[in-house]
Amino acid sequence: MKWAALLWWLTLLVPAWAQAADSPPAACTAQILSVQSVQGDADGNRPDAAANWQPVTLPDNWKARWPDYSGTAWYRIDWQHQCSPAAELDLALLIELVNMAGEVYINDSLIWRDAQLTEPLTRSWNMPRYWRLSDALLKEGSNTLWVRVVGVAGQSPGIGKVHLGEAQALQQLYDKLWQHNRTLIMVNIVITAVMGGLFFCIWLSNRKQTAYGWYAMMALFWVLFIYNVVATDPWPFPNSAIAAKANAMALVMYVACFCMFTWRFGEQSMPRVEKTLWFVSAALLLMLVCMPTSALEEALALGLLLPAAFFFINCLQFPFHAWRTKQREHQILAVGLLIFFVVAAYDLLLMMKVISGSQTFTPFLTSLSAMLCMSAVLGIRHANNMRRIERFNQELEKGIDHARTELGATLEREHKLVLTNTRLQERLEIAHDLHDGLGGSLVRMMAMVEQADKPLQNQQFLSMLKLIRDDLRQTIDSGSSSGVKVPTTPGEWIAPLRHRFMQLFDELDIEATWQVPEAWHTPPNALQCLALTRLVEEALINIVKHSRAGRVQLQLQQPEPAVLIVSIEDDGVGFDVAAVRQAGISIGMRSMHARITAVNGTLDVRSVAGHTTLTATLQLAN
Repeated sequence: MKWAALLWWLTLLVPAWAQAADSPPAACTAQILSVQSVQGDADGNRPDAAANWQPVTLPDNWKARWPDYSGTAWYRIDWQHQCSPAAELDLALLIELVNMAGEVYINDSLIWRDAQLTEPLTRSWNMPRYWRLSDALLKEGSNTLWVRVVGVAGQSPGIGKVHLGEAQALQQLYDKLWQHNRTLIMVNIVITAVMGGLFFCIWLSNRKQTAYGWYAMMALFWVLFIYNVVATDPWPFPNSAIAAKANAMALVMYVACFCMFTWRFGEQSMPRVEKTLWFVSAALLLMLVCMPTSALEEALALGLLLPAAFFFINCLQFPFHAWRTKQREHQILAVGLLIFFVVAAYDLLLMMKVISGSQTFTPFLTSLSAMLCMSAVLGIRHANNMRRIERFNQELEKGIDHARTELGATLEREHKLVLTNTRLQERLEIAHDLHDGLGGSLVRMMAMVEQADKPLQNQQFLSMLKLIRDDLRQTIDSGSSSGVKVPTTPGEWIAPLRHRFMQLFDELDIEATWQVPEAWHTPPNALQCLALTRLVEEALINIVKHSRAGRVQLQLQQPEPAVLIVSIEDDGVGFDVAAVRQAGISIGMRSMHARITAVNGTLDVRSVAGHTTLTATLQLAN
């Protein structure tokens, strides 16, 4: 396998060596003879040879020559080309940048011009330009490249390196510059925007995760800041100075949100430091808004250095915090911040020309390291959440088993209590039934014995015992059961009661009147029917026992289909209703109230000497 891999690499490298060895030298070459620069007028007229041309070195920033100068500068680049005999012209021109806007001439021919050469200026400061040169543009011997640049003081006005030479070589250099200056930055913007949107959605779903909210804000301001590097359209700013201020303000807010994110993520509480951060940020924003254009360079420098100081300090303090907490998430972010620190420090020194170099790393490494760090953090948090969910499910299962056991025991206790209460209720109902039914029969028998003129014969006494037996069987068989059959008509319901009490009333010389309708509008249910039966029995027994009445009237009526009223009147001695209720000595009275209330009814008792009325009202189901 090793030899096969070696042979494979040789098959790739040998053609490359052969091509390098056999490749002929360039057919056409170009040599820059001189580079000069001079200030131009606002109309864009090209200066003549008598103007104060000054030799310059490319790349050029005219701040050193013309401090605080904003306007037009012309660059004159004299060069010559040489092609081998019979070789076709294959030359190209590459300008790395024009800051801010400009136009380019080859000899007297215009080959490119920015869309806006007056404020707001087109932004070509990070845009490499590439042109292939044709025979029509060139002349024999020396040629002149004219570049007009319109720049703004305080924003590094000038021109970048200029390359003249073989088209293929310059095309490769152009592609490399385009990738570094444009593509990598766009990748940075896309990655940052996606991560910011993701964390914003996470924050929306859980507002307590404030670190994610701050990360989303940080991503937003970083996108606004870094987009300035690739933006060529001046919209929406009216001039370059305001655009530069807005870009610096975005940087200030980015650093403030960056610090808040790291502190919230690390669960750090530093109220005084946070107040200081926001006070300085507010002061910088106010300064950038109010600073006049003449002091733009100083304002931009301060708007860069102070946030950079906060940024670097925070990048260093968080690793110490992560070392103290020993948390894996904090340690991962600390590694990312150390990468940020190194890359940002290198690029800042490079921008301030403290060190020399041609390539910056912030556009690529920051977004990549941020994506990797936060992806790792999300993965770890997701794994921790899954473990917590599993532990919670286990604890929940144990809790459910424990609750099920306790619930079973509670239900068993409740069942026992229900059984006990049911037995007590049944005993109470049997007592009521015995009192209302069997008790009434005993009262009738006692009255018959008392009213008899002579001792009862055996057959009469046996009949009385059989009657008591039948009442007892009725109590046992029906009781308060809901399965008792409801009589078809009111007459059928009242017939047994009427038969039972008329014999007694006749013997006691009591006149009785029974008034019932021929049919039910709405029949009562079994329980209501039984309750009415017991109530009538108890009321008539009370009349026999206590009232000494000579006339009794029972009336059943249905004034409405869903209302049933039973009233019983007598002309006896009467009694004090309030006193009886307050004393609670009448079992029959309590029994009647309890029965009627239990079947959705009311009982009204009114009594004076010579007139007593008992009225029961039931609400029937339609």
